[in-house]
Amino acid sequence: MRTWLEWIGVAVAIWVVAIGVLFLFGRRLAARELATLLPNLVRMCRTLLRDPRVSRSSKVLVGFAVLWFISPIDLVPEFIPVLGPLDDALLAALVVRHLVKRAGRGVVAEAWPGDPATLERMLRLARVR
Repeated sequence: MRTWLEWIGVAVAIWVVAIGVLFLFGRRLAARELATLLPNLVRMCRTLLRDPRVSRSSKVLVGFAVLWFISPIDLVPEFIPVLGPLDDALLAALVVRHLVKRAGRGVVAEAWPGDPATLERMLRLARVR
């Protein structure tokens, strides 16, 4: 249990440093989006897990993704700059893409608690039309 907490602490520290660097370089909008992205993804996943319009198989996939994000074992270690969080970001994009295809764009948009422009940017990156 202690190892899990240490890994989560490291991931949060990297996230906070990335937000600070963006802010220092004048990228305030990007810093704000990054600061709210993780909490918004967690809230969206929690909402979609309770939504009856989302299939059971999609809920299992969301649960797997949440476990992947909090797991200390990654394909690329988190402490490697830029590449570390890449596997998590790729998995998040694939899960969101799957949810949009299965449950519909409207269901995902309803569950997204953040700025709609951020969701649209994520969907563009995931190549969702």
